[in-house]
Amino acid sequence: MKDVPVKIKHRNTWLVTTMGISPTGFVIPAPINREVPLASIIDLAEKHRTLIVTSKQEIETTLKIKSVDKVLNILKKLILNSCDAFRIVAYFKLMAGRSGVQVGDTAWEKGTIVVVSTGIWFVTLGRQVCVPLSGVKAIELAKTSVKGKPMDMIQISYSRSGHAITGQVLCPLPALQEFYVFLKGATKGIEIHELDASDRQVAMLIYSGADSRGIENMLNIPQKQLDVIYDKILNLGIAEVVATRRELQLTTKGISFITNITESGKK
Repeated sequence: MKDVPVKIKHRNTWLVTTMGISPTGFVIPAPINREVPLASIIDLAEKHRTLIVTSKQEIETTLKIKSVDKVLNILKKLILNSCDAFRIVAYFKLMAGRSGVQVGDTAWEKGTIVVVSTGIWFVTLGRQVCVPLSGVKAIELAKTSVKGKPMDMIQISYSRSGHAITGQVLCPLPALQEFYVFLKGATKGIEIHELDASDRQVAMLIYSGADSRGIENMLNIPQKQLDVIYDKILNLGIAEVVATRRELQLTTKGISFITNITESGKK
């Protein structure tokens, strides 16, 4: 067992101590005095260079751990390799986007994808990147081309700090389908919490078959407000565009045309 320097949140204060780590778990000395088997860990999150580790033995407990980057990376690798989670070996891309358009080109990376209670971790030899499940906007099966050969993949759309990001996952089809089903189950119900009462009313009216003009009249809202709600619903991936409404404004030529028609009618 190897001892590493850490700070651990204990009774509302940060306790400076050392923690023993091994391939099967870690041990925290007094006054915390706790052993945490890696297999008992059900969630791992990272916020402001702090690891948030949740384990479930007799009861569910959460630890907040700070340390230098090297130690945090060791802990993350150790936990993600052995915690209680869904994991697959796959190729993946993580791409930033702007207005739905990919920015720059990204190569496929080979690594492990680990899904814990609150996030999807993309793990390679050199880094660990977490996508919080609460930020996932859509999960869908899609097609891509690898060396000219069409391949099935999973596309994950999510947001981080207001930026749209897309993750793409590629692996053998049986594992891909299993992963897709698991992800859909893990994110079920998350989207609805991002819709307020007005948004949900609009979604229900869409379900009932109402068109845009009908929704505006029934809810007494202007077109611009409805467009904002539509964007939110579309970004969650729970609706799609089937028709685009056009709003017209007469040009000078059009105004002259209508004026001539009016004057001709008066004669």
